[in-house]
Amino acid sequence: MEEFNMSISRDEVVKSFSTPIDNPLIPRFPVQFRKNEILTVLYRTDRAAIERILPDPLEAVDDLVIVHFYHMTDAEWFGNYYESAIQVQVRLKGTDILGAYSPYLYLGNDGAIAAGREIYGQPKKSGNPSIKFVDDLIVGKVERNGIDIITGTMAYKQRRSSREEMLSAIPFTTNINLKIIPHIDGTPAIHQLTARTFSNLVVHECWRGPATMEIRPNAQAPVHNLPVREMMDGYYWVCDFDLPMGEVIHDYLKS
Repeated sequence: MEEFNMSISRDEVVKSFSTPIDNPLIPRFPVQFRKNEILTVLYRTDRAAIERILPDPLEAVDDLVIVHFYHMTDAEWFGNYYESAIQVQVRLKGTDILGAYSPYLYLGNDGAIAAGREIYGQPKKSGNPSIKFVDDLIVGKVERNGIDIITGTMAYKQRRSSREEMLSAIPFTTNINLKIIPHIDGTPAIHQLTARTFSNLVVHECWRGPATMEIRPNAQAPVHNLPVREMMDGYYWVCDFDLPMGEVIHDYLKS
């Protein structure tokens, strides 16, 4: 009788990128995202509030808070879903490394949550973001635990903008994250600051207009730690980009 070896070989295990090993949750990068609809709302907060949530050796560059509401309409592997990222601009002390640090991220896609946490170290948690067009208003929301924790609005397509104008105001394409993964016995395995930069960014359209931001307290989604002090403009834009692999910019276990 013929014998069958049903086990997965060591080489296959070593070459694998994610689990379940016969049905992985996340792909190898890069991953292409096409025709993303994004509402980005800017406001100013207390610089001290930003400093309180930054891990050393990151330091705040200014008092700006960037809130993105994404509709990922065609994301390879992950499909069609919504996401929201709250970012602040930071510098790695003693270097010229600048980027947008994400203290909070919410979305409702298990693969995208896993990829963000396992690969980049993004603090992704489950939530229900959305973007809707209500008459002459663009409305972005994030709901968690039955509470609309953030609501951003922007006037609908009142002033044409450009990729260059938007990126000069919010240079967020380099994202910095704190990645923490323990060993099974609880001892530290990975404690790093990581960085990754969008590649092949193509902006199909970009609009700028007056915007608002409302934040409701939630102990499981504490965006209220960054209170609104002054509103700035918002941007609505449609783009393609690739998510590549990144790099380690600071290793806590080696420094």
